[in-house]
Amino acid sequence: MAAPKEKTIADLNGQWLLNHKLSTPTENALALQGIGFFVRKTIGLATITVEIKQYEAAPAPPNTTDASVMHIDSTQSASKLSSTQEHRNLDGVSRPHSDWLFGSCEAFSKLVTEDDVKGWVVEKHGAFMGEGWLTGPEEATGPNGTLHLYNYVENKDPKGGWTAAQIWGFQIVDGERRYTRLVTVEKDGKVETLRMVYDYIGPS
Repeated sequence: MAAPKEKTIADLNGQWLLNHKLSTPTENALALQGIGFFVRKTIGLATITVEIKQYEAAPAPPNTTDASVMHIDSTQSASKLSSTQEHRNLDGVSRPHSDWLFGSCEAFSKLVTEDDVKGWVVEKHGAFMGEGWLTGPEEATGPNGTLHLYNYVENKDPKGGWTAAQIWGFQIVDGERRYTRLVTVEKDGKVETLRMVYDYIGPS
């Protein structure tokens, strides 16, 4: 299902279903991240849903500011696999995160503008990250005209060593406006890119 027009980077609340047919297969990116064969195959066949809760509140440590920041809490559930939870503070401050799938990581997230994506994001991660995005005032509903979320992860496991960058936003896919994530995974000079396209299911 297409994303309702009221769903923008300022309001991703609700339940979203990964559309495997419209998305890039995850196999190669997961392999580069050291995910085992069985888990990779299971993810590739699983029904994957993401429940998002987006709100403003005081930031988590180590940020000590009194000002509120935007938070995105997400629970990803995949059939036949344990769920994973992520708690993002959109303040650009790096924090540790660990789960059964991706191991021990440090990550930060922040809201960015169209110019940011076309500029330093593309310069750092490649032209793929800037392709296909919807822009304009109807999309730029975040603070200071932001319309994308940027997330950067560094894996800290001894045998890990990969990094991953994501840009979230909205694109026209298969003729409909859809919530989309573009992802670039890098390790030892190897790069894998993928597009993850989601159908809107409804409120949480």
